[in-house]
Amino acid sequence: MGKIAFLFPGQGSQTVGMAKDAAEHDDRARAVIAEADERLGFALSKLMFNGPQEELTLTYNAQPALLAASIALLQFVDGAGLKADYVAGHSLGEYTALVAAGAMSFADAVYAVRRRGELMDEAVPAGEGTMAAVLGMDAEAIEAVTNEIAAQGDPVEPANFNCPGQIVISGSKAGVEKAGRLAKERGAKRVIPLEVSGPFHSSLMKPAAEKLKAVLDSLAIRDAAIPVVANVTAEPVTKKDDIARLLIEQLYSPVRWEQSVRTLLSLGVDTFVEIGPGKVLSGLVKKIDRNARVYAVNDLASLEAAVAALKGE
Repeated sequence: MGKIAFLFPGQGSQTVGMAKDAAEHDDRARAVIAEADERLGFALSKLMFNGPQEELTLTYNAQPALLAASIALLQFVDGAGLKADYVAGHSLGEYTALVAAGAMSFADAVYAVRRRGELMDEAVPAGEGTMAAVLGMDAEAIEAVTNEIAAQGDPVEPANFNCPGQIVISGSKAGVEKAGRLAKERGAKRVIPLEVSGPFHSSLMKPAAEKLKAVLDSLAIRDAAIPVVANVTAEPVTKKDDIARLLIEQLYSPVRWEQSVRTLLSLGVDTFVEIGPGKVLSGLVKKIDRNARVYAVNDLASLEAAVAALKGE
């Protein structure tokens, strides 16, 4: 049997009721969510379980909520005896991966991503920046489009290289709109505006990165016990100094998700277990490699299905 990678989702996967099943059925999962409430000093669990969705989606709520939900579900997976050879997370999910790899404590990570969300929100006032997914266009063609628009004075750049034919662009509202129009003129199949509150993974986030460094400097980051494939480089890291530096760069650099999955495949991974709300990453992995075995664990039923399939070997 090949190797297993655990994957952790990022913003956009949040839904009201996430991890409720885990908290009801598992003491350790319940303890994780209680710890998040305590560290943040407010009832994050109420927002996770009862909503409203609009409030849960605010970046400084969505980030700690997704981290808590994924780590609660990870307790389920651990309890079932599944172990990972590598971990990776999409954007915010990289923090979840670092907790799973023992590089950060859960309490520190949940505090860090709450602050990360607040800093991202402050860096560019809501409504001034945005993101859009461009479908059916290759990376070089998209980079040509964003360079052209940015040169005219409207900041925009590629932010997420998700899978073949799906690249997200990020920047000022005008920059993203103009680049979207130009991409369509040049053959992009569709341009879909994303429900986000800012221009994440673009250079407009650099002011937030400075402040995030101060937050991370105040926390204990350790060497990872399991290699973490970093968004910025798409390479495995374990050393604490590299981890800290890459978390700062990650804020204003593109997420190289397609390349990260290809790195994992080249390291002998043939089974991917997405742990957390939704199944966005499972879909992306399948688009990158149709033959990869992919399981999404987002509740008790999906956990049981994954364990039965993996343990049945």
